[in-house]
Formats: sequence, C-alpha cells, structure tokens
Amino acid sequence: MATSSPISVEGPFARALIAGGLAGTTVDLSLYPIDTLKTRLQSSAGFQPSGGFRGVYAGVGSALIGSAPGAALFFVTYESAKSFLKSRRRRQEADRTQLDGSVLGWWTTTSEPIEHMIAASVGEVAACAVRVPTEVVKQRAQAVQHASSMAALKAILGQRAKIGVSGVWRELYRGWSVTVMREVPFTVIQFPLWEGMKEWRRRTQGKEGISAVESGVFGSLAGAVAAGVTTPLDVLKTRMMLAKERQAMMPLLAQILKDTGPTAFFAGMGPRVLWISAGGAIFLGSYQWAYNALGGVQ
Repeated sequence: MATSSPISVEGPFARALIAGGLAGTTVDLSLYPIDTLKTRLQSSAGFQPSGGFRGVYAGVGSALIGSAPGAALFFVTYESAKSFLKSRRRRQEADRTQLDGSVLGWWTTTSEPIEHMIAASVGEVAACAVRVPTEVVKQRAQAVQHASSMAALKAILGQRAKIGVSGVWRELYRGWSVTVMREVPFTVIQFPLWEGMKEWRRRTQGKEGISAVESGVFGSLAGAVAAGVTTPLDVLKTRMMLAKERQAMMPLLAQILKDTGPTAFFAGMGPRVLWISAGGAIFLGSYQWAYNALGGVQ
C-alpha cells in the first residue's frame, strides 16, 4: 500500500525547485575539498604554489551562495523541458495511432533519450547563468589568488573604474563558452544514462518509483563516465578562469599544447572522476530523496 509523504508540495516544478536546491548545496559542501584539490592540480601555476593541501575550504563562501540557486534553476528547467517534450511525443504517438492503428515501438525507444539530452542541455545553459560567476570567484580563492571568496569578488568589482561595468560583467562570466561546452556534453552523457538506468530498474522490478539509494548508485555510475570523458574541457575551463588576463579559447588551447602537451588536458582526472562519481551519488540521491519526500514519484 502506498504511503503518503509527510510533506506534500503540489506541482512537479515546485518539488524540482526545492529538491534541486537541497541537492546542490549538499553535494557542493560535502565534496568541496576534492574540488579544491582538482582546481589546484589543473592550475598553470602548479599544485603547491596554488595551495597544495592547505586550506581546502578556501572559497567555500561562494559555493554556499551559488549552489542552491544554480541546482534549483537546472532542475526546474530540466523537468519543464522534459515534461514539454514528453507531452509533445505523446501527442505525436496518438496521431500515429489514429492514422495507422499502431504506435511504432522504435519511436518511443529512440525519442526518450533524445528528450533527456535536450532537456539536460537546456537546463545546463540556464544553470550556467549562476554557476559561471560562482566558479570564477570560487576557483580564484581555491588557487590562493585571493584570501577568500569575498576578496576575489571585491578584486573583480574593484576593476570597474578601469574596465567599466561591461568589463566587470565579462570578467565575472569569463569562461562562459567553455563552461557551457563542458557542461552540455557532460549532462548529455550523464542524464540519459541516469534516466535509462532508473527506467530499467522500474521495469525489471515492476514498481512505479525509484528510491534515493538506487538513484544515487545510478547517478554515481553515470557521473563517473561523464566526468572522465569531459576532463579536457574542464582543464581548459579552469585555465581560462584562473588566467590573469582574459584569453580566447583557441589561442589558450594552442598554448597549453605547446607548453605541456596533450597530457595537460587530463590533469586532475582522478580527483574529478572521484569527486563527480561521489557527487553524482549524493546529488542525484539527495534530489530523489527530497523529490520523493515532497510527494513526487519518479
């Protein structure tokens, strides 16, 4: 017999907003030291000059402020886009049924993963509006370029007299293009895998919903695969954000290849895979737990 949730939130998007914010804060705080070590490994200054193992919570203030709104914005956009695409597919299937009396099985099979890819991509672009400025401030504190997140933010805002408001805006969004280039492929890999494993579990177990533990395990596996594949883009993004002067992506790419060779693009891969694998378990597990607790079934 189904049990009712002690706290019920009407509407899937309100649940996604609350559950996403909770999940983002939980994962960023719990795994912050690993993220700091990964940033320092990827810094062009080197691991020890960037802080080594010292002060692994440097810059945590910006993560505290940016985590919840960034993750909430992602999940609200993701669930909205997924719902829209699913409704459109069902209307198309109904039209096909009326025309020839059958629904083509391959249509549903191939459409669902594509829907998840599109929804995840749109969600990531939306989330980057919050994530990129947060990352810029956070990584400069992590690499010991400034004493804290507040000091890093003040340094950027303090350039207003020299570069103007538009220049400060561009500085806060430095690395936007490469961050989107990293995040979209990442989610295009992770979320269809996660959704596919959840659907496989529901089908094989004959149940409607997925538990938080199951969602966390599937999120960990999907995240590990996506993290390994997108490490080179993550390195490029980190170098762009930490550079003292603004640099275009392609010249920076050529400079890295010239100075250190292609192996530089796999710097920090171990901590990144470890961090995102654990993060996938915590992020998607806590999201599922909160979503279920608020009265939703996924």
